[in-house]
Amino acid sequence: MHTALHAVHKGLHALFTDFAGWEMPVRYSSELAEHRAVREAAGLFDLSHMGEIEVTGRQAAAALDYALVGKLSAVNVGRARYTMMCDADGGVLDDLVVYRLGEERFLVVANAANTAVVLAELLKRTDSFDAAVTDRSAETALIAVQGPRAVDIVGAVTDADLSGLKYYASLPAKVGGHDVLLARTGYTGEDGFELFVPATEAVDLWHSLTEAGEPSGLQPAGLACRDTLRLEAGMPLYGNELGTELTPFNANLGRVVKFEKPDFVGRAALERRRDPDRVLAGLRGTGRRAPRHSYRVLDGEREVGVVTSGALSPTLGYPIAMAYVPKELSVPGTSLSVDIRGRIEPVEVVALPFYGR
Repeated sequence: MHTALHAVHKGLHALFTDFAGWEMPVRYSSELAEHRAVREAAGLFDLSHMGEIEVTGRQAAAALDYALVGKLSAVNVGRARYTMMCDADGGVLDDLVVYRLGEERFLVVANAANTAVVLAELLKRTDSFDAAVTDRSAETALIAVQGPRAVDIVGAVTDADLSGLKYYASLPAKVGGHDVLLARTGYTGEDGFELFVPATEAVDLWHSLTEAGEPSGLQPAGLACRDTLRLEAGMPLYGNELGTELTPFNANLGRVVKFEKPDFVGRAALERRRDPDRVLAGLRGTGRRAPRHSYRVLDGEREVGVVTSGALSPTLGYPIAMAYVPKELSVPGTSLSVDIRGRIEPVEVVALPFYGR
């Protein structure tokens, strides 16, 4: 599948990769240059492969309270909430960002690989509520501007009050002459914005942002640097740090589970599993060899876990990784090691995130 911006990416000579059935730009120039642009200036991302599902109606809030682990009825209009959809056993089906656009209108943003599952589950779980579930993915494009110069860049093409737009808040705005939902959210550890726009207007909006960002050093950025950026920021990736065999508590994200709600899918299982034996930990290496996904984590000669994500951090200059380990070994300062292609390399458990702006 191709996003509405596919021709733009081809014109920029992007290198493409298959991601959840979408042909997406993995890099344009170099992932290191794009990573540094986001940390030092700004990067422009096409995120149109993500799923956008609208939930509306008199009982929309109550329906989402039941369908998801968060308390969406407590979210104010104009704000967003990071939450998860779990199965009946407490396993994570997807992690989501939900925007409350009105008293009876919500936008659920799902990961590309899980959009069909989230849509099917929402339709099933809201069936007994006075609420409608509508898939808006095909008609919606999503563009992100991320980095310390994001305010300058977006501010140059909008009259919206960006200084008053808080983190995890959104508002309808006109950007570059296009009506968008402008959200102060992101997946890079930097300040920035995500802009939801009709897919038919995505190319024009991309060009407007590119032109506005040229004086500030804005660069198009692909999935490769997005992965190292989110890893530095300690943000989980579904399929690596999250999955149906894991609960939010394994990922140290139990705060998103709101047990004060009377009922929601997975509640009983999550009550039983709220004190897991294994939890997600940050690992810092000392050399130049980076732990990678699926590499073994060792305590002495004993295998105690596997790396879920790892890379040589472009910002910090040393290897970083995340891995699930026994809770007693997740304390910062604990010494472990990783088997990197047959060579045992020492690592130290550190607190997440690795990087904070």
